[in-house]
Amino acid sequence: MKKSILTLAALALPIMAASEVSAHATFEQKEVVQGATAKLTLRVPHGCGGEATLKVRVQIPEGVIAVKPMPKAGWTLETVTGAYQNSYDYHGRTLTEGVREIVWTGELPDAFYDEFVFRGMITDKIAAGEMLYIPAVQECANGAERWIEIPAAGQDSHDLDDPAPGVKVVPAKGHAH
Repeated sequence: MKKSILTLAALALPIMAASEVSAHATFEQKEVVQGATAKLTLRVPHGCGGEATLKVRVQIPEGVIAVKPMPKAGWTLETVTGAYQNSYDYHGRTLTEGVREIVWTGELPDAFYDEFVFRGMITDKIAAGEMLYIPAVQECANGAERWIEIPAAGQDSHDLDDPAPGVKVVPAKGHAH
């Protein structure tokens, strides 16, 4: 009996290792509320083909405004700002531009996992019931993992090689602050 359990465990290790290697960047949160500020935690599961991750870039899609990234100890943080395609009412002010990309630069060895956090308001330009995809790129010394593919209507994101991480937008229940 012990031998068969050990044999099963030995057979499972390559499968587990293969699934970890092919793991995609994802968000800890599964849902965000339309019209509310959401905290999003990007989980980076590995480096690039054995190399350490040196930079993590997150592209902020239209409809997500007032973005503020969380600094990470040991990493430098920069934001790229630009014009929104639309104007947005944000607590009585009209916003026409804001953070369009977040860039963390540091070093995350391939053997480790880490999280990169930011918050932003999910506007009504993103329909409740839809998936909000937020492209992310990991840069390494000699390559990159580009989690940027957004599924076409009716396509499953699991069918993509490098799917952008996403969260489901749910309707607000009452007035959101």
